[in-house]
Amino acid sequence: MKLLELYIFRRAFQMFFITLIPVLTIIWTIQVLGRINLVTDTGQSMGSFALLATFILPTIIPVVLPFAIVIGVTQTLNAMNNDSELAVIDAAGAPRSILYRPVMVLAIGMAAFSFLITNFVEPASRTKARDMVAEAYADLLSSVIEEKTFRSIEDNLYVQISERHSGRILKGLFLVDYRDPNMDLIYYAREGSIDENGTTLTMRDGEVHRKAKDGRISVVKFLSYAFDLSSMNETTGDKTVFSSDRSLAFLLKPDPTDKVFLHAPGAFRSELHRRLSDWMLPVVFALISLVVAGNARSSRRARLHPMVLALILAFALRWLSFYIVNLTKTSAAAVPFVYLVPGAFGVVCIVMLMTNRQLRMPPVIANLTGHWMNRAERGLRQMASDAKEGGQS
Repeated sequence: MKLLELYIFRRAFQMFFITLIPVLTIIWTIQVLGRINLVTDTGQSMGSFALLATFILPTIIPVVLPFAIVIGVTQTLNAMNNDSELAVIDAAGAPRSILYRPVMVLAIGMAAFSFLITNFVEPASRTKARDMVAEAYADLLSSVIEEKTFRSIEDNLYVQISERHSGRILKGLFLVDYRDPNMDLIYYAREGSIDENGTTLTMRDGEVHRKAKDGRISVVKFLSYAFDLSSMNETTGDKTVFSSDRSLAFLLKPDPTDKVFLHAPGAFRSELHRRLSDWMLPVVFALISLVVAGNARSSRRARLHPMVLALILAFALRWLSFYIVNLTKTSAAAVPFVYLVPGAFGVVCIVMLMTNRQLRMPPVIANLTGHWMNRAERGLRQMASDAKEGGQS
């Protein structure tokens, strides 16, 4: 790249990085704090907590990264416009590729990084995190919970153990599950055990009481019943592996005998196309930023701030993509739209950039925006004037 392109690339990358780290940290902290009760209640060490937090991080990066791109690129271009750098570039007769190339290099690089995280790092991290959760629950049941006392495992999930024996054998197991709003479940088993891997709780010789939302109650006796400790869900006795935990190779060619796949093939289809399409968002978001803020313009024009307009378009595209991906769970006909929607946004942006067209608001919205901005400016000036007079008195 040329010297000017390197200058733009460096500024855009710095702004992208400065945006990514705080936002990623905030969302990561919120996700980690949701698990802190699990760690403290089960007596896990700080090292285990830090490891669990590390496994959660790759699941957040692909979500935050595209928005960091749009914020970083838009803010860089807006700052260059305010400093009259864009006007100087245009006046010097430089081609528009001087501006477009470094932005697209950054976007394509981040798209490749997002693809690698989404398809290779995130599934393994999800599996490791669920294994750690399962081990924590196993420790909670086998050693932490006091005998003959009710203990809350999660919200609306309670357990009581009459006796605890060696080898993770539990006697008189009583489990109450109110998490499903449509069904209340109460389990009783004479005996329970946790497998060697600490992933499954197996109850034997017991019964389950099911109370539906309409008040109907059914009682089912069982010889053996299994729960996946990583999510405390009913299982077939084997470890539950969700579609988000599967490798890309499995999603491309699922095992037709896999029980989880047979139960919900739509979820696997949706997960596959989510992974194959999410990488497009950083590129499309960068194109949106170029359309919104890539031209020299006067700061006196009544218009939305470029950052606001770019984020509105980015959030709209992200929501629409998320909605269509969810539709693919129930309808295979929605699959092409997973790629067509971001592709169409990108093509429109490319056409606007090639024809040097600017994204403009409708006159009504532009006039209304200018009116409110003028009122806000007058109000701030009046507040500053009142504060100055009050200070002098």
